[in-house]
Amino acid sequence: MSTSNTDISQVTKEKGLKEGPDHKSGENHPSSHQQSNSTEGEHEWKKRDPYRVHDTEEGFDVKYEASCHCGKVQYQISRDAPLDSKLCHCTTCQTQHAAPFQWAAILKKSDINFTNGHHDLEWYDPSEKSVEHKLPCKVRCSFCHSPIMDEGRNMILLFPSLIKFKSKDDMNKFKPRCHMFYGQRVMDIPDGLPKWTGLNDQSDMIEDSPPEQVKEYERKRAEEKAKKANEDKDKDGKEDKKD
Repeated sequence: MSTSNTDISQVTKEKGLKEGPDHKSGENHPSSHQQSNSTEGEHEWKKRDPYRVHDTEEGFDVKYEASCHCGKVQYQISRDAPLDSKLCHCTTCQTQHAAPFQWAAILKKSDINFTNGHHDLEWYDPSEKSVEHKLPCKVRCSFCHSPIMDEGRNMILLFPSLIKFKSKDDMNKFKPRCHMFYGQRVMDIPDGLPKWTGLNDQSDMIEDSPPEQVKEYERKRAEEKAKKANEDKDKDGKEDKKD
């Protein structure tokens, strides 16, 4: 989601997909070319969210169903609406999705339940250009290569275009709420949504971002700047007293 390996990590952090090794330090992770029906040893990742198959007794509340293009990978979603939904215009997303931008929704890892095909997944780490299962990483179907999600330590980024929405109202719950890295766009989208030059809430708003949101953001930045200045002043005063 950017022009460099560093930027992809920054965007992943912003979306709640924190960097770092998988759940167990030093654990060996299979490469995307080592598909197996096993759930033991190096394949124990299949027992953990977001890949594990939930038991019937758990009462997984299915709100939506989704699948890759070929249908080998199928999963369910229990969350009625995502924690957030964004359009990312960075060049990494453009390249990885072969599209002008990426539409992604943030969910918790426990919000997804694979019903088929979690044995048929492959990974790609854009930062190191590796196919090892190292977080954060991109997850795809190993047969049709449809993007399934971006996986991080705590959250996942699912792609709503794979969801079989039953109504317009359901689709609207996943409607994008802002644009990220809009400065890297290949096309203008005058939809009135907030547009950030980089990470949302950490960069500048540009183009046709809602004026009231621009003013509110500028107000918050001014308050934070003033607060930091006061903290620095108090710190300098205390050091002067010590001297």
